[in-house]
Amino acid sequence: MKDQFLLDPQIVYLNHGSFGATPKPVFERYQYWQRELERQPVDFIGRRAPGLLRQARETLAQYFNTGAENVVYMTNVTFAINAVARSLKLGPGDEVLASNQEYGAMDRTWLFLSRKQGFKYINVPITLPVTSSDQYLDDLWQGVNENTRVIYISHISSPTSIIAPVKEICARARSQGILTVVDGAHVAGQIPLDLTDLQVDFYGGNLHKWLCAPKGSGFLYAAPQVQHLLEPLIVSFGWEADIPNSTRLVDYYEYMGTRDYAAFLAVPDAIEFQRTNHWDQVRQQCHAYAQESLAQAIELTGVTPLYSPQSSWFAQMVTIPLPEQVDLDRFRTRILDEFHIVVPVMLWNGHPFIRVSFQAYNSQEDQKLLMNAYQQLIG
Repeated sequence: MKDQFLLDPQIVYLNHGSFGATPKPVFERYQYWQRELERQPVDFIGRRAPGLLRQARETLAQYFNTGAENVVYMTNVTFAINAVARSLKLGPGDEVLASNQEYGAMDRTWLFLSRKQGFKYINVPITLPVTSSDQYLDDLWQGVNENTRVIYISHISSPTSIIAPVKEICARARSQGILTVVDGAHVAGQIPLDLTDLQVDFYGGNLHKWLCAPKGSGFLYAAPQVQHLLEPLIVSFGWEADIPNSTRLVDYYEYMGTRDYAAFLAVPDAIEFQRTNHWDQVRQQCHAYAQESLAQAIELTGVTPLYSPQSSWFAQMVTIPLPEQVDLDRFRTRILDEFHIVVPVMLWNGHPFIRVSFQAYNSQEDQKLLMNAYQQLIG
């Protein structure tokens, strides 16, 4: 499917997890909506946009098995989590609990607010390698006490690629009266997401990554019983608008002045693109490439992995250890300049890793090129 994407054919792109890549027909639809806006700006924004956005929300909500009144489009997951974190009335004596595998921008969001409002933001370590959901929950609950008001967790961790047992976390938190806020940056399009079954309070996600929608498309979900807790990040006409057949969630966040809605309106096309191209099979093949890469890296170097290659702790994105003595700067430069492979090379918790993403445009040949480079650079 490489010819369906706009990626430079001279590179081996194994970094879909960072920014995604949009298929040609979805990108063309995105540009169509931009042209529609420019053709008649007043008519498009003033008359057509509300109905078009409602239809796009209905398609997204159906994809996630929830109601359109429970989701709203946002630019990205950082915006979505900020909207929730800044709305919650947390102060001295309150605690927000997270793992030690959260995305840096979100850690900074919670830390900023904790210093401003006086609550504590706590990151607890998760035992590695991960072996069971029970162990993961036990590790996380080491930080729970009578002051815990919120559990914030990444559904798929950005640094480790670990798929957290989010459904179990939400159930246990709900039984103790603790709010759940889930960062689903890497979920939509990579693994199935049923928001009704998950029973989460707040869920933010990106659509420009694994769903392959245009850049600038994300979403926020809020369960009906907690939508009253939300406040607008930007006060605009939606505040106290009392719009018929709408919700606080949509009123506060859908309209924030003049902006480009094209990325949101192209999301249904991204969903349809994946449906017609048998994405379940794509996911399985990409997971097989990820499994093979991790297994070969372990065999080559003897490094201890974050999870077993045969496990279900990861999907299309896998974090592969590098030997401790590797020169990261040299590795990062050579894998791009000599092998033309785009892949994140990082130091996490003091240990070196590469995080490899496989998507529909990748092939077995790409996987072999990666492991050839890995072997030569380590050697």
